[in-house]
Amino acid sequence: MKSHSNRAAWMAVTAMFALNGALYGIWAARIPAMAQRHGLDKGDLGWLLLLLAAGAITAFPLAGRFADRYGAAPVTMRIAVAYTVALCLTALAPGTATLAVALFLFGAAHGAMDVAMNTWAGEAERYIGRQVMSSFHAMFSLGAGLGAASGFVAEHQGIGIPAHFIAVGVFVMIIAMAVANIGWTSVKQVNVGATPLFPLPKGPLVAVGLIAFCASMGEGAMVDWSALLLIETALVTPAQAALGYTVFSVAMVIVRLLGDQATRILGPTPTARLAGIIATTGTVCAVVSSSYAVTLTGFALMGVGYAVIMPLAFSRAAADPYLPPGTAIASVATLGYGGLLLGPPLIGFVADATSLRIGFAILAILAALIIVLAYAVKAATASDR
Repeated sequence: MKSHSNRAAWMAVTAMFALNGALYGIWAARIPAMAQRHGLDKGDLGWLLLLLAAGAITAFPLAGRFADRYGAAPVTMRIAVAYTVALCLTALAPGTATLAVALFLFGAAHGAMDVAMNTWAGEAERYIGRQVMSSFHAMFSLGAGLGAASGFVAEHQGIGIPAHFIAVGVFVMIIAMAVANIGWTSVKQVNVGATPLFPLPKGPLVAVGLIAFCASMGEGAMVDWSALLLIETALVTPAQAALGYTVFSVAMVIVRLLGDQATRILGPTPTARLAGIIATTGTVCAVVSSSYAVTLTGFALMGVGYAVIMPLAFSRAAADPYLPPGTAIASVATLGYGGLLLGPPLIGFVADATSLRIGFAILAILAALIIVLAYAVKAATASDR
């Protein structure tokens, strides 16, 4: 007999995904203001974002191991508190050196929570008995969009970064923790010590990690560079530019809410292939246009295309028959979310050497690669071993 209703299980995991997205969206919307506050150029910002990525990549395998050993749910909730604290530290950093340390911690908490909450999501999906991973990721996108929207409001109202980050971050954390605290008992793996401390995807999971990398590169670039691309190409104000990531996130929310149904109708591989076509189209629009409306449309299409890729990749990893869920998800996350976090500094370095348009052109190539790698998200079979 089930100890939790399907709705309670879904809501608990949803709250963690929404919190994770909200905290990251709060940060993303104020990147131009943060760069101005510390006098950072594109190259400086690229190096700082690389530290954020390094923190996350360091945390991925540790979070997977802890989730397997101690249970995904309690690990996720503890990391959520640390993640909120880390966001506040970025706002309070008085100089570039302290900001670098804070961003490393922020990236580590973000990466650790991603792995732990996706492991919990895999448990909840099996508990509920049908595919719901895309809906969880929809709540991440919703949270990110709302977090970014809070930045839009804060910019318009002249609210400083510390007041914005602390007030909104702590508020959403308290709400999310209250919803998620249902006493969920996570599965604990008994042979965690036999798995590598820093697992990398092997066999069929390599292609799963690569398709996740292609999508997450685009997501990461949108988080950190979409506002600056609009400012440079469409000549809009920072407040108007903040809407770029909001449009992207709203598109992702809508499609992810429909993603589970689309996957059941079309199948995982055709769904991923169609997503790659749409993402490629949107990225090209964003790269070639100088129109605010056309670029926003391109961002929306990118959101539509990227929306289902990460849920499909993590569903495939969580159901892997040969690795514990936390370890499998951590290995895919190393490539997948590595793209989310390595993408922004890479785009920054390319933009500093050439232009932001050329940096975004890299995303068009990777979006096209999703079409080629779509086969990777199909369900595992015995022959895949």
